[in-house]
Amino acid sequence: MKTENKNILIGITSSIASYKIYELIRLFKKNNLNVKIVTTQNALEFISPLVIETLSENKCFYNQFESRENVEHISLTNWADIFVIAPASANTISKCAQGLADNLLTSIFCAYLGSKKPILFAPAMNTGMWENPIIQENIKKLKLLNCDFIEPQNGFLACGTTGKGRLADIDLIYQQTLRNLFQNKNNNNKKLIVTLGGTKEQIDSVRYITNSSSGKMGTALADWAYYLGYNVTVISTIELKRNYKIINTNTALEMLEALEKKDYDYLIMSAAVGDFRAENISKTKISKENINSDFNLKLIKNPDVVATIAQNKKENQKIIGFCLTDKNLIECAKAKLENKKLDFIIANEVKTALNTNQNKVTIIEKSGKIIDIELDSKENIALKILEVVCD
Repeated sequence: MKTENKNILIGITSSIASYKIYELIRLFKKNNLNVKIVTTQNALEFISPLVIETLSENKCFYNQFESRENVEHISLTNWADIFVIAPASANTISKCAQGLADNLLTSIFCAYLGSKKPILFAPAMNTGMWENPIIQENIKKLKLLNCDFIEPQNGFLACGTTGKGRLADIDLIYQQTLRNLFQNKNNNNKKLIVTLGGTKEQIDSVRYITNSSSGKMGTALADWAYYLGYNVTVISTIELKRNYKIINTNTALEMLEALEKKDYDYLIMSAAVGDFRAENISKTKISKENINSDFNLKLIKNPDVVATIAQNKKENQKIIGFCLTDKNLIECAKAKLENKKLDFIIANEVKTALNTNQNKVTIIEKSGKIIDIELDSKENIALKILEVVCD
């Protein structure tokens, strides 16, 4: 499954938020997606066709009657795998809901709706417009026609008021687009949990013991699981802004407690869980001025989180662990796979996994089958892992 084979058509309507779509175009292109842009005439009061064409490396379409050689609203409909209307104004939403086709963008929508391919609206407007019952009724009508919406955010608006109406964060629009592109709706009811990041074990009120895990591999796994349509929950020690559910934890005990409360079909334990914690945690900062000699910190073992959860695993559940080491990688991974009663284990080396955007891994199944995945981006590695470990 390659993103470079996917075509995204973005429809830009008249909104002060239109300039933000420059960043969305850049993000799609950075990730090897093909992009074309159609705008309303009024949108050109806020954005430049030259900038759009430079960023997308394609022509900017806005004139309904520019060419007789190519019927744009048909050719663009045939080309696109998804139509993303962002920002979507109240005016364009209402036209689409009523089936009006009085400009190139709405003509494309009318043709595209019949294609059954995904459509995503990202509204942006004044709070009063957003709360207008007519607009809400039009949105409801479009949702019944299988159009997807990513709701605007609360915040300070261009009109000088504060309320709901700001265009959703560009990263969230990007993620929702990829979910619409790649999801298998059979996955929607399958619960997949990913743990990620390095745990932080407190010593005192300001200090803690941690490790070098960046959480990038776990984030890539969670992102691709979300794009593929799974019901994703992440239990994380790092801050993330995503469309799926995120539970923030710090310590191994907190992560274990969060996991014990969750049901799942797949559990991917990519977090680097600390093996030890301080026996006694100081409620205040430990000051060196109050210590006359060397400071001794007594550590005690943390519970083995994945092994503890695996003890109560149901027959239909799968648990995928990770093994990170710098010597005897396969032997160590096989031992963990058996001892912790896992279904799969992902073996990777310290030198290739930590503090990088790439990785190479070996997937070992409980049946004994071994699959090597060569050095690649963590995003591509994540997709390959999911294709193996998920039914």
